[in-house]
Amino acid sequence: MSTPLHGRPRTLRLAAIGFGLTALAAGFAYAAGWIGSDRLTPKRIIDTFESQAGHYPGYRKNHAKGLCVSGYFQSSQQAEPLSRARVFSQPRVPVIGRFAIGGSNPYNADTSVPTRSLALQLSSDDGEIWRTGMNTPPVLAVSTPQAFYQQVLAMTPDPATGKPDPARVQAFFAAHPESASFRQWAKDYKAPNSFANSSFNSINAFALIDRDGNSQFVRWSLLPQTPFAALEGQVDDRDYLQHDLHQRLAQGPLRWTLRLTLAQAGDPVDDPAKPWPAERRSVDAGTLVIEHVDGPEQGACRDLNFDPLILPTGIEPSADPILAARSAAYAESFNRRSYESADLGARP
Repeated sequence: MSTPLHGRPRTLRLAAIGFGLTALAAGFAYAAGWIGSDRLTPKRIIDTFESQAGHYPGYRKNHAKGLCVSGYFQSSQQAEPLSRARVFSQPRVPVIGRFAIGGSNPYNADTSVPTRSLALQLSSDDGEIWRTGMNTPPVLAVSTPQAFYQQVLAMTPDPATGKPDPARVQAFFAAHPESASFRQWAKDYKAPNSFANSSFNSINAFALIDRDGNSQFVRWSLLPQTPFAALEGQVDDRDYLQHDLHQRLAQGPLRWTLRLTLAQAGDPVDDPAKPWPAERRSVDAGTLVIEHVDGPEQGACRDLNFDPLILPTGIEPSADPILAARSAAYAESFNRRSYESADLGARP
């Protein structure tokens, strides 16, 4: 169902939710060199985004504010028939992760951005590594790198207000009917009051490869076992989500269920803007257990590039052009903050 785009509050809500994704989105497009006759580069898009959102040396260029966590993944072994990746059969796999909010300003208030992310590295005992970057929305607003570029331009903050121009945002979404599913999700979305009860989605599809070489396309989600509670009212603590996570982990580990949704023939596996039917079969592959949290930007996650194309044997990328371009954008951000941190005399 298409969600109407009437009213300034609704348009600004879409802008706020979408803004956390636009740096990443534009990075896809530029990284692949698909926009413009001069084949714009990852360097140029990072330059462009920093000119819009600010330059913060040594920090990630999107999802800049976050904190490192660690724990393990406990396989249910229900996904073992679908993939030969050891992570689905090994009883307990060490995990390094990072919770973050959207945007490139590491000093933003935690509750100022509705969207959140969770990036993970799972290291199995066969030496293989699986990295995945997940976000709050289950789908993106658009399907192509070209449309992503138009989105980042539409979300450019107005210097007079510091916020995107509602008319420009509305015109963008009106020109992209494929954004209907994203707009419907944004209309219904209520921000949870914690990282602990937030859901995270792969958005892109991947192929699981079994021991006989058969493939099964899936999207995955991490579903919190902590009960949902909505974020209510104004929060004065700028680090509210981080402080909340520390407090919760002091009481014990936090858990999420890794749910794999299986595509059927005809489902769009290369289009991140199109949801799959709700009745698709799913498999609960196991439980993510987060046990520890480090200080902001400290710990093992600090020096990791959570490139979603770092995959173990048994998981392969789809042909989604957005997914295919993410590696270059992530690498540019990682390399830049590494050099910046060296210049500052500190690690990233």
